[in-house]
Amino acid sequence: MIANLMMYQRPQLVGAHNRFWALIRTALRERGIDSPETLSQDAEEFSVWRDPKLVLSQTCGMPFRTWLHEDVALVGTPDYGLEGCPPGYYRSALVVRDDDPRDTLDAYRDACFAYNQHFSQSGYAAPYWHLMPRGFWFENRLHTEQHLNSAHAVAEGRADIASLDAQSWRLMERYEPFAKQLRVLDWTEPTPGLPLITALKDQSAAIFGAVEQAITSLGDEDRSLLGVKGIAMIAKENYLAIPNPP
Repeated sequence: MIANLMMYQRPQLVGAHNRFWALIRTALRERGIDSPETLSQDAEEFSVWRDPKLVLSQTCGMPFRTWLHEDVALVGTPDYGLEGCPPGYYRSALVVRDDDPRDTLDAYRDACFAYNQHFSQSGYAAPYWHLMPRGFWFENRLHTEQHLNSAHAVAEGRADIASLDAQSWRLMERYEPFAKQLRVLDWTEPTPGLPLITALKDQSAAIFGAVEQAITSLGDEDRSLLGVKGIAMIAKENYLAIPNPP
């Protein structure tokens, strides 16, 4: 068995994630579902998502629709109460340096774009489709592997613009002093947020109930730290309908 909640992990949230998992485990046990005692937060993401004994993990919408949806079941989508988004949805902040005088997306046509992964909905696909109506995509790109690295690259001048999912950006604003050097130039349109998945396809509804129960049981401090407000049921078809960049 394996489980993790790695998508928004950071040092300040280790305790909150562990307590959240303990609540989920209790709720799973009440439903007759075994689960690992600890989260595998440092495991390689695709090894977790493709593990036939996966109890619960959170993935990105693009890997889910591109590679995973036939092998795992969609459990539900955490709702982070993000501004401008329906429950369970998120959007991307297109961030630039605060002292950069350019104030329109068109002015960044020849800029260096930092992105975490080409298979990231928030870091790559969302900005790609946001820019297509404007007639361009960034030719000069810097692959950084993580949203945090993308934001650092912009702040340090190694890149000019990056696309960060709204929850990641909210956490950076809270915990990263360098975030004050950045500003949001624009926002992409909301899309379904990061889904929870399981390999236990016949248990997905019960796992949804366990996560919902755990969120309700969270203490106020942990709820505030994690930013989670609830869990939404977004249809699988809504994820699959989002196009991938070429």
